[in-house]
Amino acid sequence: MPRTRLSAALKTAMKEKNGRAVSTLRLILAALKDRDIAARGKGNKDGISVDEILGLLQSMIKQRRESIKLYEQGGRMELAQQEAEEIAIIEDFLPAQMSDDNIAAAIDAVINEAGATTLKDMGKVMAGLKEKHAGGMDFSKASAMVKERLS
Repeated sequence: MPRTRLSAALKTAMKEKNGRAVSTLRLILAALKDRDIAARGKGNKDGISVDEILGLLQSMIKQRRESIKLYEQGGRMELAQQEAEEIAIIEDFLPAQMSDDNIAAAIDAVINEAGATTLKDMGKVMAGLKEKHAGGMDFSKASAMVKERLS
């Protein structure tokens, strides 16, 4: 369960006095708690699902990658390095990412299942991919591949 792994990793990082890991894990746990509270308000007593946790982690990685680009453009290499370190910490809690070939095969399967033929069907295909491969696929890469196949 990701929740217990995250809590255990935070305790370990605190014992090791790893400041970057402690701050990153606290950010993850705070975001998770916020989402759990929102889910409870909608009647879900257990909080968000494992797939939603994986989606949360992926969105945090995406945000950091965007920040790295901006920091590098602004010449702030120390901040870009800090973001890269946070990405490495977050990635430890995600399953192994699919290779490009596996992503392509998954996209082809979902396109066939959905009967997608045009770019208007892209949302349907992406929803199918997220449902089947949450946490294991780089969806920004997959999005570009889907767009290429449907255009």
